[in-house]
Amino acid sequence: MSPQSRRDRLHEIIFEADTPSGKLFDVLLLIFIFLSVLVVMLESVNHFPPEWYDFFHVMEWLFTIVFTIEYILRLYVVRHSWKYALSFFGIVDLLAILPTYISLFIAGSQYLLVIRALRLLRVFRVFKLGHYLRAGTIITESLKRSRSKIFVFLFFILLSVTIIGSVMYLVEGGTNVGFSSIPKSIYWAIVTLTTVGFGDITPQTNLGQFFSAVVMILGYAVIAVPTGIVSAEFIRESQIARNTQACRFCGKEGHDDDAKHCKYCGELLNE
Repeated sequence: MSPQSRRDRLHEIIFEADTPSGKLFDVLLLIFIFLSVLVVMLESVNHFPPEWYDFFHVMEWLFTIVFTIEYILRLYVVRHSWKYALSFFGIVDLLAILPTYISLFIAGSQYLLVIRALRLLRVFRVFKLGHYLRAGTIITESLKRSRSKIFVFLFFILLSVTIIGSVMYLVEGGTNVGFSSIPKSIYWAIVTLTTVGFGDITPQTNLGQFFSAVVMILGYAVIAVPTGIVSAEFIRESQIARNTQACRFCGKEGHDDDAKHCKYCGELLNE
């Protein structure tokens, strides 16, 4: 078997779950991920005998070595390894192994290994829960397509709370110690506009209370805006048929069913 054929075979095992070997690899990987997260959580409990913590420490390093080898293999089988390294799962895979090595220099950082739980998202692909994975892809793409509109909306909200906070400072600043500065008044405006309402700062004057009621009512209208923006993109994305095939060059999924080239890197999906 040529090196390239071996590389493609490894890619099929590691990235695809449609073959028996690929599914076995992913199932074993999920078991290791679950056990590693369990070990990290148990290690934080203070009621076990001392020798148990030595066992937890050994298992933690064992899982880290296994995941390090797996991460290196993923970089090896993907033609454009840097694209996979910068993808969502590529970053999660890297963060899943870094805390153990960092713990050699910074005590306690190994508890950050609970981020490995994010890797359990692969369960949707392994057990062919494609409709759940597709729903996640639709939400992700909808948020990406809405980002410019959401940015404009957030910029408008930032201007609004600045104006509202400044007005409330003028209304309440002289009689209410809670509104002691414009930044604190802006904090109140954010809490009120988002309908959180901590209650640590409240207006005391009649005019301030009236203005506060207007801001609270406005908050309900504000909540509906980003929901409508994302919902419109969500409907459009849900009408596009996609699959879970992984690109051999960048490792990304979510291609259209009739796609012949990767939508992210442009390479041919199937030879």
